[in-house]
Amino acid sequence: MVSPSALLAGAAPHFLAPQPQPASAEQRELCDGLLDRPAHIDPKFLYDALGSSLFTAITLLPEYYPTRCEAEIFERHGADIARRIGPVQSLIDLGAGDCVKAERLFSSLRPRHYVPIDISADYLQAAVRRLRLSYPELRITAIGQDFSQTLALPPEVAPEGRLFFYPGSSIGNLNPDQARAMLQRIRRQCQGGGLLVGVDRIKPSEVLEPAYDDALHLTAAFNLNLLRHVNDMLGADFNVDDWRHVALFNSEQSRIEMHLQALRPVTVRWPAGERRFAAGERIHTENSYKFTPQAFTGLLQSAGYHNIEHWSDSRGWFSVFSARA
Repeated sequence: MVSPSALLAGAAPHFLAPQPQPASAEQRELCDGLLDRPAHIDPKFLYDALGSSLFTAITLLPEYYPTRCEAEIFERHGADIARRIGPVQSLIDLGAGDCVKAERLFSSLRPRHYVPIDISADYLQAAVRRLRLSYPELRITAIGQDFSQTLALPPEVAPEGRLFFYPGSSIGNLNPDQARAMLQRIRRQCQGGGLLVGVDRIKPSEVLEPAYDDALHLTAAFNLNLLRHVNDMLGADFNVDDWRHVALFNSEQSRIEMHLQALRPVTVRWPAGERRFAAGERIHTENSYKFTPQAFTGLLQSAGYHNIEHWSDSRGWFSVFSARA
């Protein structure tokens, strides 16, 4: 459930913040992941304020093609996509970040209510304040929420005419079972409405891997910043200098994997425990699954969607899917 954290006068955005999750729950989740074999940390913890800023910078890199491919699709096919979707009452933006991707759709979809949702509430609030200057008449309800665990919309978001926007291939961070469960949660929240989702497609590893291991090492900084965030949240003593960023394409699983690899034997301690890592041992921090259009269509169908359509960029590297709930 969510509760208001601030309501400003006039056309100001309405900010909603989550009821604080007990610190012990997040700490337990981190602790369990670090003690598992192999060790892992949920990718949602990548997105503190600094991590969100770094990811925005990553999307501008020449190696990181998904953002440009998705933008090309909306530029080339935006009118057709808007016709396919029809009237939109509420545009609900999952993992909104800086809100730029959804903003590009305002002119074609003409939503009456914009509802950006992001785990990094402070970063989201800054983005929404920027939007207010350009769209003073647009109703905005910004929600700080970890929607990977729950998807709760406040009563002020009308149940009719909802369009969920899940851009940038973020659905690929989930394994197929998790992705199906997420799609089902979305469908339950938009009966009679729809979903617009970005999906990264299978392509050669020489294209995929540089997108997650760029020459400027911004993605490495993004991944390594996770250790600083864990230190803050768990009271751990990770030393960033003991680790390196690893990104690889797992062809059997059809996914990019990101890891942090220990450069030397190291023991990491926190108040509730410790873990010794051997040199070369890894912490799994993110997956990014890649799909064929046929495979993702099947996933949408298995989650209960219908009237499925998709559009691709000129190279066939990325797709945007529209589906009805």
